[in-house]
Amino acid sequence: MKILVTGANGLLGQKLVSLLQEKGNIHVVATARGKSAQPITQGEFRSLDVTDNNQVEKLVSETKPDVIIHTAAMTQVDDCETKRDECVLNNVTAVEHLVAACRAHNVHLVHVSTDFIFDGSTGPLDELAEPNPVNFYGESKLAAEKAIQSSGISWSILRTVLVYGVTNDMSRSNIVLWVKKSLEEKKSISVVNDQWRTPTLAEDLALGCYLAAIKKAQGVFNISGKDFMSPFDIAVQTAEFFKLDKTLIQATDSTKFKQPARRPMKTGFIIDKAKKELGYEPHSFLEGLEIVSKQISS
Repeated sequence: MKILVTGANGLLGQKLVSLLQEKGNIHVVATARGKSAQPITQGEFRSLDVTDNNQVEKLVSETKPDVIIHTAAMTQVDDCETKRDECVLNNVTAVEHLVAACRAHNVHLVHVSTDFIFDGSTGPLDELAEPNPVNFYGESKLAAEKAIQSSGISWSILRTVLVYGVTNDMSRSNIVLWVKKSLEEKKSISVVNDQWRTPTLAEDLALGCYLAAIKKAQGVFNISGKDFMSPFDIAVQTAEFFKLDKTLIQATDSTKFKQPARRPMKTGFIIDKAKKELGYEPHSFLEGLEIVSKQISS
């Protein structure tokens, strides 16, 4: 099987490319802007700007993948709110380019979406919950979902929540690494206790992508962790695990943060469908911290 991965230099992309290479029977076409962040032994790396329709069509035509796993996106929520044209280009137009290439070359598309398509009025949510985004990032990701669902191609949409992990050449941090670094530097941090999520280990999300790809699973699947936690809970458990000073963590609420984009208050996912239909089994949050700790040590 040949699988093309977009966003191969991101946190999820790197985990996914590593996992696919371990499988042996998969030829990976890893793509990103610029150079590869890791060695590719079971496949190839190709430079790709997914916002360029000609590049997308040319590469899909040349490489002839069976599946495209689309992990590339503009995910900085506040940037999406203030740079809307850039957000639409990266999160909607790029998906339309991939859909067109999948249609032309009979390729299954696995698309990574987000809990931010929901308004946060209730949670955890299953796949039948009604989307109602409260920020432009969520609107863009929902528009991408709709473009895929109405396209007539073979597709899987995988929605995820608050991804964390560690990998090479990381351009952005995530909640676990931010808490760890801040407390190691003896910095006091304020963390909200009135929002709720199901934090997702990057390796688990990569596994969900792999399972959907090899099965060419049809439909929407929630792929996240199984622990329903506030960011404050996440910070405290991270501090306790790494034996750092949790008294530096101050609980606060969302009203204290002035951010361009609203955040949904309560999301998190019910993952029963992915467990049953894909065989997806995520780690607990503490197991995830153990994995992250070993990777940092090595």
